[in-house]
Amino acid sequence: MKKRRLGKSGLEVSAIGFGCMGLNFSYDHALSNADSVALIRQAVDLGVTFFDTAEIYGPFTNEEIVGEALRPVRDRVVIATKFGFNVENGKMAGMNSQPAHIREVCDASLRRLGIEVIDLYYQHRVDPNVPIEDVAGTVKDLIAQGKVRHFGLSEPSAQTVRRAHAVQPVSALQNEYSLWTRGPETNGILDACEELGIGLVPYSPLGKGFLTGAIDKTTTIGENDFRKILPRFTPEAIEKNQALVDLLKRIAADKKATPAQIALAWLLAQKPWIVPIPGTTKLHRLKENLGAADVELSGADLAEIRQALAALDIEGERYPAHLMATTGR
Repeated sequence: MKKRRLGKSGLEVSAIGFGCMGLNFSYDHALSNADSVALIRQAVDLGVTFFDTAEIYGPFTNEEIVGEALRPVRDRVVIATKFGFNVENGKMAGMNSQPAHIREVCDASLRRLGIEVIDLYYQHRVDPNVPIEDVAGTVKDLIAQGKVRHFGLSEPSAQTVRRAHAVQPVSALQNEYSLWTRGPETNGILDACEELGIGLVPYSPLGKGFLTGAIDKTTTIGENDFRKILPRFTPEAIEKNQALVDLLKRIAADKKATPAQIALAWLLAQKPWIVPIPGTTKLHRLKENLGAADVELSGADLAEIRQALAALDIEGERYPAHLMATTGR
């Protein structure tokens, strides 16, 4: 597996990471703990060195699974997790990035993961009630204490990134970015990353499964699947957005690749400091995703995609209004 550096941080990871959330959280299907551990270890064997989790996934159980899976290979992998929410009665209960809370949940994540230091610690969402300088300062203290190595932010505004970076250098941003979610290109996030030397870790790089071509307007989204509430996953939006998948299928056929591989290869081609973290519960999909690192898109390919994208209007917001309000702060 090829390696990449997340900006100027010196943090080197596999060119494609593994988003672990979907192993047991948010989708209608969940692997057993044993199967989840086995799949993570197979990812390591295939060259993945970058694994992403969060305290809120489960809550808590995803971190436990990741910790169990990676304990035997701890010295070979980079583990990222996140803070920023209250958890009450096993459910998310609002944001909380108060310094005392950050310190408390950091210790809890270390225990669940069974590690001595968190390689990359993200604020999961910007808390409007806590100045970002206080958040960055708290993580700076955790770094000084040897509990954290690198600081990250998820879905911040470019202005917030600059304010945080002035207190504690930000190593990585985790934002949604894909062929059908291109906000980082227009909201200043890519520019801030380039200017400040910050890596970008796109989550949902396959459009929560849509860009694989495995979903169409006849697909039934389970009641416990969080995509059920997403505007882009109504039958009407799926039908209209099918034009994007058709584009990927056509390019994939020319490259003897799959639509998912083209979608990931496109992301990798945007900047050398971009590291997508697709998730899956299936070994064959894991292998397919990792194969994207070997798919070469020429300048002509990228120009063709860019021209085709300009003619497409994506139907539906990526989140409902109450969740969109938590991004870009």
